Amino acid sequence: MKRLQVCRNCKRFTTEKICPKCKSTNLSTSWKGFIVILNKDSEIAKVLKIEEEGSYALYVG
Repeated sequence: MKRLQVCRNCKRFTTEKICPKCKSTNLSTSWKGFIVILNKDSEIAKVLKIEEEGSYALYVG
């Protein structure tokens, strides 16, 4: 099973070695908080400045 990682740039979850959103290799396994954005136009997405649906971490160490 692949290890779940979070991109330090866009805070998106991935199991790959490269972030599928921003193509960064700056990944971490240290994170806190989990949020799923289903609608990019929601208030919470606007507050967190998230422009795409998906799973995100609130803090990446």
